[in-house]
Amino acid sequence: MESALEFEAFAVARQGVLFRYAYLLVGDRGYAEDLLQEALTKTFTRWHRLRDSANAEAYTRRVITNTAINWFRRKGWSEKPRDDIPPLPHTDDTTTRMWLRAELRKLPPRQRAVLVLRYFEDLSLADTARILGCTEGTVKSQGARALARLRATLGPDETLIIEKVVL
Repeated sequence: MESALEFEAFAVARQGVLFRYAYLLVGDRGYAEDLLQEALTKTFTRWHRLRDSANAEAYTRRVITNTAINWFRRKGWSEKPRDDIPPLPHTDDTTTRMWLRAELRKLPPRQRAVLVLRYFEDLSLADTARILGCTEGTVKSQGARALARLRATLGPDETLIIEKVVL
C-alpha cells in the first residue's frame, strides 16, 4: 500500500512536466495524453522494482521515449495533415514557436527526443543519454543532425531563430 501512495504522489507531482515532454515528442494533445497514461501505467507496474523512487522520472521519460518511437514505427501511424507554416516572416514568438513545433514533428523520433530533452527540458548530456539508453556520443550526433536539419530549412537571415527559441 505504501508503494502505491508513493507512486500516486510521484504521478501527481510530475504529471505536468511529463505531459509537456510527451506533447513535444508527438505534437498532439490527445496522443500525448495517451502516451503519458501508457507510460505511467508501465511505471506503476515496475514501481516495486525501482531501487530508488528518485529515479522514477528518468525511468518514466525513457518509457515515454521508447513508447513514442514504437508508435512511430507502427504501420498505421501518420501525422495529421497541416498547412505549411511559411518560414517568413517570423514576427512574434508565438509564430516562431508554432513553426518550430511543426519542424520538430518532421524530425525522426530519436532526433526529436534528443532536442526536446536537451533544449526544451534543459537536461544535461549525461541525463539525456541515460533516459534514451544510449551513449553521450549518440546524443551529440543525433542532436547535431537534428539541428543541421532545422537549419537547412531556414534561409541565411533566419538561422538565429533556432538559437533564440531552442538554444
